[in-house]
Amino acid sequence: MTTILRLPAERGQLTLPALLLRNAEDHGDRPALSWRAGGDATQWTTLTWQEVRRRTAVLATGYSALGVERGEQVLMMMGNRPEHWLSDLALTHLGAVPVSVYGTAAPEQIAHIARHSRARFAIVEGSRELERWEPLLAEDTVRLEKLVVVEAAEAGPHRAYGSLMATGARLHRPDVFEKAWRESRADDLLTVVYTSGTTGDPKAVPITHRSVVLNALALDRVVELPDHVEHICYLPFAHIAERMLGIYLPVLRASHVHLCSDPAAVAATARALHPAQFFGVPRVWEKLAASLTAGLAGLPRNRLAAVDAARATAREHVAFRERGEQPPAALEAAYQQARTAVLEPLLALAGFDRLVWTASASAPMPPDVVRFWAGFGIVIMDAWGLTETVGVCTCNSPSAFRIGSVGRPLDGLELKIAEDGEILVRGQTVFTGYLNADGTSDDVRDQDGWFATGDIGRIDEDGYLWLTDRKKEMIITSTGKNVAPSPVENTLKEHPLIGQALVHGDGRSYLVALLVLDPEQAAAWAAARGIAADPSALAGHPAVREEVARAVEAANARLNSTEQIKRYRLLPEEWGPETGELTPSLKLRRRVIREKYGELIDALYAQDAADRTGPGSAVSGDS
Repeated sequence: MTTILRLPAERGQLTLPALLLRNAEDHGDRPALSWRAGGDATQWTTLTWQEVRRRTAVLATGYSALGVERGEQVLMMMGNRPEHWLSDLALTHLGAVPVSVYGTAAPEQIAHIARHSRARFAIVEGSRELERWEPLLAEDTVRLEKLVVVEAAEAGPHRAYGSLMATGARLHRPDVFEKAWRESRADDLLTVVYTSGTTGDPKAVPITHRSVVLNALALDRVVELPDHVEHICYLPFAHIAERMLGIYLPVLRASHVHLCSDPAAVAATARALHPAQFFGVPRVWEKLAASLTAGLAGLPRNRLAAVDAARATAREHVAFRERGEQPPAALEAAYQQARTAVLEPLLALAGFDRLVWTASASAPMPPDVVRFWAGFGIVIMDAWGLTETVGVCTCNSPSAFRIGSVGRPLDGLELKIAEDGEILVRGQTVFTGYLNADGTSDDVRDQDGWFATGDIGRIDEDGYLWLTDRKKEMIITSTGKNVAPSPVENTLKEHPLIGQALVHGDGRSYLVALLVLDPEQAAAWAAARGIAADPSALAGHPAVREEVARAVEAANARLNSTEQIKRYRLLPEEWGPETGELTPSLKLRRRVIREKYGELIDALYAQDAADRTGPGSAVSGDS
């Protein structure tokens, strides 16, 4: 828990601007926001909390001069750059409602959000975004009036962000700025988050100052972090996780945000910063584990044996902690020796040698990935929550965790399991309903205040929540069997070659799968065996296909007959947000994948029965 907090008002009456003023007064010289000034990964530009508030004030004046009014939504499509972060705070100080839009959003999704929000202004990064936004200015059903463009050279006829800042500097009056933010109340809208839309149009989730602050305080009570801790901010601000971790919690904690504009550079950023905390969705942890595994494969045999022994000691140490037991003195000494002599030098190469808090959320964490990091003494504190619960609802903590669970509810929240296994939640930070286009909302909770989350799970005797899957993603076979796809997919992905998997079988008599190679692991696996094939051709290499077949067979041996994969197809290209198969938070867009590969899936079911090798076997189609 942060020990430096002075709360300038009662917990339920706090607003974000009040906390920013507190930071400028109490921690004004501390670093608040850093970003890379150029191509050199070590070259950072940094603002203190005093400087952040001064820029926020000037920028707020600029937006006010543009015509932004209290209560209206302002849309933003930018990467993780200072203009995005500072604009968010500036608009909040005006009483406006900043709304971030995913950079990967399709034109029709952008149009829906613009139409639904009734926004008159949008702030975009450059020409790439303008291509999708400019047509909306002439759209009759959209109220959009003006675009602000960050990259001045690409602004064209639109307002450049730099000129808006200049206007703000010229017109700024401190008394007007202070009066404006002090009119904000805790139950005012702080933001609206449009869900990423794995199916259908994004829904608008209204989020108030009060719900954000109460959730942040509750989370801070279970997290054990250094004061002014740094945070690597690389997930999209359109996702509730990064809004909490990259904006709201740093303002509450007076901590230090490092903006990483390119998510592909997060590993390099970690290596440069050696952070004390790190949050990653499961796919990020998978990729980092794959990279470290590939590096370990190149160690000499005697060195690798020492690493294996050290990792076994670390896992044993973690097991005692998980049970809430003090490790025996001999084990504690052996672990400290193994960590100092073997594990920390390896973790230092990844920038993870100073970690005291590691977390994940957004999707079920594959058990083998959790075990991998436990072998380095790193326990990934899995959490669970929804945009509708303002982020974290349940969380593990270093003093109370169960590997594989998503922890226990934060203070102020309650859980229960419905008869069909659906998780219900109620409490102080649960929203009341989705925002309608006219600004109203309909309460979606039941008469007792419970919100149906759409997730399936169970609560154990110690109060820990264990997730099964999304209710609407459950597969119901033609024989009436229910199958949760995520556990099956995670079992398949336990083999290092398989980086991504989608299981299909709704209304069918058996399951099939689409598999994607992990690029880093596949390249390392091929190199170790003298296979010189181009990475893009590895999915079709006989040796790779044989190994994947063995991996599927091994996975089937651990699954019940209903869960077993009878057929699969190995695909040559990785899925991503840019190509549409993943959401910006790296979750599977199942409907999109099924539509994109519909013919392949149908072919897996249409293969002649004579080609099958048995009721429990898997037959691959062409790569």
